[in-house]
Formats: sequence, C-alpha cells, structure tokens
Amino acid sequence: MTSYCRSIRVRLLNTAAVDFRFLLSRNYPRKSALNFVGNRYQLDSMERNLLFRGVFTRRVAAERRSKMVRVGEIRGNRVVIDTYNCLITLENALRGLPVVLADDGFVRDAGLVFRGFRPSGRTRIAWGYISSVLKRYPPSFTLLLLDAPYAGSGDLSATLNKWMKEDGLAGRASTTAKNEKEIAAMEGIKISADSVVLDFSDRVFDLAGHIIRRIIRKKPLMFT
Repeated sequence: MTSYCRSIRVRLLNTAAVDFRFLLSRNYPRKSALNFVGNRYQLDSMERNLLFRGVFTRRVAAERRSKMVRVGEIRGNRVVIDTYNCLITLENALRGLPVVLADDGFVRDAGLVFRGFRPSGRTRIAWGYISSVLKRYPPSFTLLLLDAPYAGSGDLSATLNKWMKEDGLAGRASTTAKNEKEIAAMEGIKISADSVVLDFSDRVFDLAGHIIRRIIRKKPLMFT
C-alpha cells in the first residue's frame, strides 16, 4: 500500500461521513454538501473523493442493495459490463490506491482516473481476474461496453475480443455512444458501480468489488 494510502485520516473521515450523510438526507445538493463538509474538516482531494463515492442516503443505499445479485447468479445469464468502470477500479486497487466499500454495497476507487485512462500491464492482470470469475460462473453471453468517445476504446475493444476468444468466453466487446440510462435498459445483469446504471437497472453485480474483496483480498475502507 502506498504511503499516501496510509496517510488517509480514517477517524476524521468517519466523522465527516456522518455530516455528509445527514446533509444528503436533508436533500442538500451532493457537490455542495461535499464542499461544505470537506472545508469544515479540511479534507484533501483524495479524502473528498472517498466521501463522494462512498456515502449515500439510507434510502438510496437500500434501493441499490435490493438489486444486487450474488456471483453465482451470473451463471447462465446475459451480463453487460461497464468495462472502464470495472477495469479502472481493479487497476487502482492493484496500484495500491484506496478503495471504499460504499453505503450501497459497491466497492469504488478514489483514483480520479477516467478520461486519462490508458491500458497498461495492469490491464491484462485485471482482465485475468475478470476472466477467472466469468469462467467459473459462465454467463450465457457477456457484452463488454466501452465508451466510444474516449481515446483508445476501439483498440482496447479489439484486444478484449482477442482475450475473450483465447479464454473461451461467449460474448464480445464493443464501443458504444449510449448513455448510462440506455445501458441500464439493456437486457441482462449490469456489472458496474456507476450510480446512474445502478439506479436504472433491475439486477446488478459488483464484479470489481467481488474480485477486490474475495480474490485479491484487499480490505476496503468503510464509513460508520
């Protein structure tokens, strides 16, 4: 684990989380509430991001948890993977960056990486973990979706199709310009920790979180 990860002030974050959750329950705008709490406790950008991605109202958390399926339930079902969301979370965990087990039951990273993501050696390692779960609980079809506007999506899609074929997995990787609500409306279990995808899907599974907690054995932060 990096020295930065060790410097996160967990006790202070737990106190800040109580305040943040209270403001959200009173319908304060999420970003404004985070700014208020972050300034009050003088949190740095990583700590603020952990709060933002880890704290939700009890109502939102309960609704999302009610949609979660167990890992065995992906067997024989069609699954749709929010690929960047899953890969980036895994790669940041492999880098030693902090991850948080959020109120809604999903594990999220705080690496502040998305548009700047570029495949690396860790991408192949992360895929190996994903593939191992998909081979153990084989879906009927796996659709790996990558955001078309982002640089390298076409090349990564081709690479993932090659890896899927080598691993004997039924499915394909594809770029898409669809927004999160459209992805949520697709047939199948959605694999993502994106809030919009979760809120508009019927069945969801936290594949990255399963791998981080059960296979890599990295313990996420949790807020009381």
